[in-house]
Formats: sequence, structure tokens, C-alpha cells
Amino acid sequence: MATKKSSFLVYLIAFLSVTALSTFGFDILIPPSSNNGGSWVLLHSSIGISAMHMQLLHINKIIIFDRTDFGASNLSLPAGRCRSDPNDMALKVDCTAHSLLYDVVFDSIRPLLVQTDTWCSSGAVIADGTLVQTGGYNDGERVARTFKPCDDDQCDWKELPEYLSVRRWYASNQILPDGRIIVVGGRNAFSYEFFPKNFLNDTSPANYYLRFLRDTRDPREENNLYPFLHLLPDGNLFIFANKQSISFNYTKNSVVKEFPVIPGEDSRTYPCTGSSVMLPIRLTGGNQTENPEVEILVCGGAPNGSYTKAERGEYISASRTCGRIQVTDPNPKWAMEEMPMPRVMSDMVLLPTGDVLLINGASNGTAGWEDGRNPVLNPVLYRTYSSDPSQRFWVLNPSRTPRMYHSSAVLVADGRVIVGGSNPHRVYNFTADPYPTELGLEAFSPPYLAARDSYLRPSIISIETPQNVVPYRGSFGISLMLGLYRRSRGIEAVMMAASFNTHSFSMNQRAVVLKVTSVVQLSLVAYKIEVNGPQTTAIAPPGYYMVFVVHAGIPSQGVWVKVQ
Repeated sequence: MATKKSSFLVYLIAFLSVTALSTFGFDILIPPSSNNGGSWVLLHSSIGISAMHMQLLHINKIIIFDRTDFGASNLSLPAGRCRSDPNDMALKVDCTAHSLLYDVVFDSIRPLLVQTDTWCSSGAVIADGTLVQTGGYNDGERVARTFKPCDDDQCDWKELPEYLSVRRWYASNQILPDGRIIVVGGRNAFSYEFFPKNFLNDTSPANYYLRFLRDTRDPREENNLYPFLHLLPDGNLFIFANKQSISFNYTKNSVVKEFPVIPGEDSRTYPCTGSSVMLPIRLTGGNQTENPEVEILVCGGAPNGSYTKAERGEYISASRTCGRIQVTDPNPKWAMEEMPMPRVMSDMVLLPTGDVLLINGASNGTAGWEDGRNPVLNPVLYRTYSSDPSQRFWVLNPSRTPRMYHSSAVLVADGRVIVGGSNPHRVYNFTADPYPTELGLEAFSPPYLAARDSYLRPSIISIETPQNVVPYRGSFGISLMLGLYRRSRGIEAVMMAASFNTHSFSMNQRAVVLKVTSVVQLSLVAYKIEVNGPQTTAIAPPGYYMVFVVHAGIPSQGVWVKVQ
């Protein structure tokens, strides 16, 4: 029987042999890893609040918050601090936190003080890394709030009362090429406005009427709240609500194009809540133009009337379809695909590989208080680049924790997806059956993080640009380590914007695949690639991005850069 020492030597010789052969230009065919389905780790059984909203910041910390009128949370504010709000609908004086900062690297939590109600609000990060959060409920419905990251743990929320022109409750945000934020919709708010306001032009209206929002509202169920927004590479805004979608020129307040109605009877936006992503913008091959091809993917939702029925205790099956459309096509049409199971209230998270993770949600009912049933515990991987639609969906390993209404998920720089939240009740309810308020925080590791693939995983040594600033229309180098370079599988550099996630929609989520112009081997396991940066601010709005190097379907850890 072989000893541990001899087994290790055999492994080492085999590894060095295939590495050396690869070094001399031979592409070694190594069998792919067996399907592992990903893995789950419980980070905290309780963080004290329910993660209704999440935003990853460029300091590798996640700002998390729920709402102030849930009652007292399980996380105390520090040093005897209390929030005094005579307008609050639960507690006029509250010494517990409803927001916190989670440190991804050190797995630690710091309570934050948010003053007014952030229930069902929206947000975006501007170019300097500051989170701008807009709207909410009650005394928070017209408030804009900012959180500027700091190194000394002294930063906290700042509030701008009455900054918004109308109530923005269930609205959506998108960062724009000029660095402003557009805030679209909300309950009975058929308009949009901008942050910051145009203080240089007093004649500009406070907001702009958008008939599309009124036209897509169902009389009894709405089904057009939290509209899906995606900034297109031509600078126009893709807006999807209910079943309809448009390309919209927000500078001229005009509809550029009406897209076909997505087929089927399912509504896709709140409360028949599906989700949506803009698939990666690939600046490779012949697509390296100022107006590259781009596709939108919409998955899940519920049939019309589902919300009304759920309010009466009838929880009908959710949608099991996805629609995919190339919006840059002269004659765009929806291509429909079928998921392995019905899903409502699921999150869609773009991964560095270009695949999409569908996670959280239920298979019956809708969003809303007590309106969902039968949690979907299995994430599903949507393999974007598979040419065969029937092979695109891969059911992954399940969580043990139902993540229903008011759950959330965000990608972090090490490639994991942080998952939290779920509170389908009007207040905190920790004894509810079958779905109590959930305060836990989990991490899901997608299959590409399997240890058996470590020899294929790049490790970024440095981004070779001053202060990690990536210029428009420029190029830069990335130095990296790689155990085994499989040339036929290629190597890519991907920029990913961190998203603001709430109510199954990740606002400002964006992936840009950059063109790799050269790969140079520096030593046995050291390489340098040259990469072209994005051409325009419409392709990649200014701000912070995570850069991943992806080799053979396995991503490195992300490194933060600033695009300007």
C-alpha cells in the first residue's frame, strides 16, 4: 500500500508534468470536474435584522437594512444611541438598529442608524463609491439618504429630507452615463426624476411623466412596481413593467422603441414578482463597438390574478418560463425557455462566468404579506452561453432555509453569493408557521469554487494601471498566476458592477467582458494579459467595478478598479 508521502510525490510529478507540457504549447485534455452543485455555509444564525435590502460596497462590505416600522430588532445601537421619530408607526423611540454594515472579509457586523422608514426603497452607487438610497414609506417616502464608505468605522447614514419630488415607494434606480441616478416609478408614481437635482436650471421640472408606467398598471394588482431597468450601450434605458418593455430616451422624455409583449399570461414585476438581468456585454471579436449587441433575460413571475387569489388564500403555481431578447436586433423577438420548476420572488445574480444564478423564492403565490407558499430551496444555474436552450438550466444543491418575500442576494469579490432576509410578515415574527422572520446570513459557493478546480483558477497579482484606475478607450495589463493554462478554453477579463438588491431585482447589476489582446507567459505559472478598457460611459458608467479573470470557466477572485 502506498504511503501518504509516496502518494503526494506521484501527484506532484503528475501535476508538474501536465504543467510543463502546457508550458511548451500542448493543450492537455483533463476531464472536467464532476458536477458538484455548489455548497452552502451559514455565516450567522442571526445578524439582528432581516436583509430586505443589500448593497456591496467597494471596501468589501455590504450595507444591509430592512425597515424602521417592523418594531424592535435584535441588534442594539451602540453606546446608548436611540432613534427618536414621532412619525414612526411602530416605535417612537427605538434603541435598536435597522441597518448594518457586514464586513465580508472579517465576517463582522457594525450597527448603523437610519432615521426614517426605508421600507421597499431603492438605491444606486455613484462614481465616488457613495451609496445613494431613495424613498421608502411614511416619513421616508421622499427622503434621499447617502452612505459614504470610510476606513475608520465612523461613517453612518445621512438623510436629505423631502429631496424627492413625490413618494418613491417600490421604485427602481439606475446609474446613468453622466453619473446621475434616474429614479423610476413607485406606487401611483407614474414619473421619473434624477439625483442629484439640476440646481443649475431652475426651469427643469421636478419630475417627468412616463405614460408607460400608467399603461402597464393592472387595475387591482398593479403588477408594474419595481420596474426592471437596464442601461443599454446606446445610452437609452430599457424599462420592463408587467409584460411590456420599451427603450426610452430619458433626456428627451421619448420612447425610442416598443418591444414585443413577452409571450404568455404571466406578469413579471411586483407583486407577481419575477426578475431580470442584462446579460454580459461582450466587447470581444466583432462586438467591440460603441453599440455592442446586448440581450435581456426575464425569468419567473406569476399569472395575472395571482396576487388577488393569494390574498384570499389560494396560492396558484408561479411562472416557470424565462424570456430572452436581443434588444439590439432590428427585429427583436422573445425566445421563451422553461425553468426546471416554477419560481416567483427569485433573485437573479450575474456571475463572473457570464452565467446567471437564480436563487431564493417560492413556487406558489406572489410577493406580499403571507402571499407565498412552497419555498424553492434549490438555486438554478442558467448557462448563458450554451447553444442548446434545453441544456441551459442546472439545478444546484439546496439551502435549508426558506427565502421568501423580502429576501436578497449579492455577489461578492471572492465569487460567493451572500444570501439573507425573508420576512413575509407585517412585523418581526419569529414564531410564525411555516415561515418565521429570518435573520440569518448564508453564503452560497457556486460550482466554480470547487477546490478540485484550483489548478485552473487564476490569481490576480496586480492591475497594471495607476491606482487601479481604468481609463475609457485605453488599455491595461493584468499580471496573474495560473497553475495550468488550457489554451483552447481561453482566458477572459470581466468587469462587474456591484448591485443594489431588493424585491428580487438587482439594480445596476452589470457585467462587461473586455477584449484580451495578448497573453504572455512570464514563467512556469506567471502570465500577463493585455486588456482593452470600455469605450464609452454608456457601456460602463463611471465608478467602481470588480475585475475577474476567467479561465476555463473558473474565475479568479475579483479586484476592485475605478473606471473613469
